[in-house]
Formats: sequence, structure tokens, C-alpha cells
Amino acid sequence: MTTSPVIGNRRRVAGAVLLALSLSWAWTFAATVAVAQSPKPNTPSAKDFPISFGGPFSLIDHEGQARSDRDFRGRYVLIYFGYTQCPEICPTGLQTIGAALDLVGEAAAKVQPIFISVDPDRDRPDVLKRYISQFHPRLIGLTGSENQVREVARAYHIYRGKVVLPDTPKSDYLVTHTPTTFLMGPDGKFVTLFPHDTDAEVMAKALRRYLSGGAS
Repeated sequence: MTTSPVIGNRRRVAGAVLLALSLSWAWTFAATVAVAQSPKPNTPSAKDFPISFGGPFSLIDHEGQARSDRDFRGRYVLIYFGYTQCPEICPTGLQTIGAALDLVGEAAAKVQPIFISVDPDRDRPDVLKRYISQFHPRLIGLTGSENQVREVARAYHIYRGKVVLPDTPKSDYLVTHTPTTFLMGPDGKFVTLFPHDTDAEVMAKALRRYLSGGAS
């Protein structure tokens, strides 16, 4: 099956922008990958990063219910920012999270996966509900107003930008965004992050260490 010129153009634009974003975040990602793949029994913690991630948020879940960061206290939380019309990057990231949780096994019940939309104009709760059902049964989708999403994206240092392609309707756009998965602790504080293309086994290995209390 051949790829249409429009889809091909979308992928090229998205790929080029995301590559630029990945390079700009290399100082953060390099430290994460190096330690996460190390045989040593530890993963990078908040003190290993030059900036902080996370903070309070108030959003709407895929069932239309108001949710805040406080709702997830007592559990580790894996947070991925993306949008439902993302061509390839977001599905890959969510599949990795699902595969990592499956590899962890029963202990993964202590980890809540969350997908936060960076495209609130199109990703309303009903759209999120259909989308997240394709990935993991415990995945929660969150969206909100533009102001709410802007605030949570700023707290996690997530870049997002709208890209309207030539010869396409203005409503048919791409959203470039930082493709990072964040792990937050039971106290709601930042623990570590996983760059895009992190292997599911590497993520699962790190999760097992934190869940067992073996990471510092």
C-alpha cells in the first residue's frame, strides 16, 4: 500500500521537528539513558536533573470527570503527553508504556499510566476514550481547556506547537511536542523520565527497581 503525499508530508514535517526537539533535550536524555541502561541498581532521580518537572494540575478525564494530581497520590504515575491524531510518535510511546507495565506483572498495579493531550481543541473526553482503549486497559486520558493544558505542559517543560500543512484545512494540523515519558512518585514528585525510543524492557527494569525500593 502506497502512502499518500499528504500523509508522507505530515510524517516528514513531524519527524523533522521532533528530531530538532530531541536534539535540544539531549543533555537531559543522555543522562537518563546512560543510567537506565546501566547494570548498577539505581536510576537517575530528581537531583540528577538541572531542572524540575511536574506540579499541581486540574484536568478532565476521558469519562468527563474532573481530575487533579492529588487523585493519584499513593501510586507511581507514568505520564505521557501527546494527541490522538499523532501519526506515529504517540502510538509508539503508549505501546511502550503498555508493554513495560505488562512486563512488570502484578506489581504494575501500583503504577498508573496517564495520557495528557496537548491538543485540547480536538481531544475532548469522548475522543480520548476511544483512543486510549487501543493501548492499555488502565490508561487514563486527560484533557481540559487551553489554559489548563498550557499550565500542565509548562510544569513539565513540554514544548508543543501547531503545524498547519500546505494545501490542507486549518483544522487538519499536526502538533509537535516533546516525546517524553515521566515517572512521578507516590508523593507526586518527579522521579525520573524516559526519552522517546526507550525500550519497554529498559522501562520495565527501572519500574521494578523503584517498586521494590531498590532505586535511590
